[in-house]
Amino acid sequence: MRQEPSTSRRGIRWVRRARAALSGLLAGYAALAFAELVSAFVRPQAGPVVAVGSAAIDRTPASVKDWAIRHFGTDDKLVLQLGILVVLAVLAVLLGLLALAHRATGSAGVLVFGVVGAAAALSRPDSTGAADALPSVAGALAGGLLLYGLGGRPAVTGPPDAVPVVRPGGERPVAADDTVPPAATPGEPGWDRRGFLVAATAAAAASTGAGALGRSLNGGRGRDAVASRADVLLPAPGSPAAPVPAGARLRVPGIGPFVTPTKDFYRVDTALVVPKVDATTWRLRIHGEGVTRPVSLSFDDLLRRAAIERDITLTCVSNEVGGPYVGNARWIGVRLADLLAECGVTPPSKGGPADQLVARSVDGMTIGSPVDDVMDGRDALLAFGMNGRPLPFEHGFPVRMVVPGLYGYVSACKWIQDIELTTFDAYDPYWVKRKWARRAPVKTQSRIDTPKPFARPRAGTVMVAGVAWAQRRGIREVEVRVDDGPWQQARLAAEDTVDTWRQWSFPWQAAKGGHTLTVRATDGTGQVQTALRARTIPDGASGRHSVVVTVD
Repeated sequence: MRQEPSTSRRGIRWVRRARAALSGLLAGYAALAFAELVSAFVRPQAGPVVAVGSAAIDRTPASVKDWAIRHFGTDDKLVLQLGILVVLAVLAVLLGLLALAHRATGSAGVLVFGVVGAAAALSRPDSTGAADALPSVAGALAGGLLLYGLGGRPAVTGPPDAVPVVRPGGERPVAADDTVPPAATPGEPGWDRRGFLVAATAAAAASTGAGALGRSLNGGRGRDAVASRADVLLPAPGSPAAPVPAGARLRVPGIGPFVTPTKDFYRVDTALVVPKVDATTWRLRIHGEGVTRPVSLSFDDLLRRAAIERDITLTCVSNEVGGPYVGNARWIGVRLADLLAECGVTPPSKGGPADQLVARSVDGMTIGSPVDDVMDGRDALLAFGMNGRPLPFEHGFPVRMVVPGLYGYVSACKWIQDIELTTFDAYDPYWVKRKWARRAPVKTQSRIDTPKPFARPRAGTVMVAGVAWAQRRGIREVEVRVDDGPWQQARLAAEDTVDTWRQWSFPWQAAKGGHTLTVRATDGTGQVQTALRARTIPDGASGRHSVVVTVD
């Protein structure tokens, strides 16, 4: 007995669609793999996923970026790239299905996405020119050709004429329009099942090889940078950091350490690919309004200068009340104010023409800092060391800015290569263009590290502890409130400097039941941390941190 022709046709249609979808996925995979290979001869940042992702970051509203940082933390870039890959996979399947009926149109669709990737690469502020379009274009050509080749009409074995079918009333020939689809016509490309499997496997293997070679070559591009960092011998600071007072570190389980380990230090930036800069070829240019003696400095030039070492707490403007994007580290570098003065720069408070310092990173990021703040006597650094070692690549090797008292988006330029003196009226840096404030001093904040939210401590003495910070002003007092009770003074650890956070602790006599613990700090000027809740946009979050616990 033969299968009903309608059932046979449906099965064959599903097989053809599955092959078409797989063809689209393989074409997309090939496009990305060959783009990766070509990017090794241009630069990794020109690859389509990175280029499109970076362009998406540039065009994403500040509120959406802030949401992503809150929900995904330092994994926000990974989530973005995975999202791009998922979207590309769906589009690849759709193009494969389109190619089933319109072979040339489906293949041309792959080329369209190559154009999008090329345009994104060329639109980046760090674009090096037309060569940045090559990875996306080459990848799209490879994917389009593969889809066209795999999209030949699948050959179907079986006679093109009527097929006898046994029906309940006997056997009769089926009409031509009831038969299974015929095989590919003579001269038209066609794949039988085995041929398609061989072609698809070969395409997948070639794409995998191209992608692996591209990743290897791209990795090799960074070997000189890795070697240059390994060769760095940090100079002994002419002005070392004062020893941390013995009482600055509280021995309370669960409290954040006074010095944040480098591996745990927060990283918030827009770089999808961490720049790996060769310190032997790196240079820093200082120029602009009021710069009477422009300079171009090498890394060795900086190392030969008198270095200073300081403990400084940095805070990201995206840090929510009680959030993790704050850390304290020991930095070594050179005074930025001294360099600017040698270039003839005078702060505007003393008659200088420039009130904004625009720092540019190798990845095109621009960060604007008030010149008066950088030159007012605080320890603003061009740092090349962190916690006793050369800067990690993730934190800006070979050189970054560190300015105490300012949120990072107006001070902490990583992978810095250019400093231009200008005015706030003349130029809006990256974040200001996206509606963040031009000036952003760090707000007074405090955080409860232990107990954690929804913890279940036992009744009795429970140690409540955390950190508080108000860079440039210092912390005078920390208080804790249980539920709606009175504010009670916490014990403050010894102060290191006004530029570092301060640990605190409070022995709470906990009674059974649910409780809310709230903390507030008073800075060195006597200003009490506000209870008014504010979003991170445009100049940093405010409010008081609370945790809810249940005492057993």
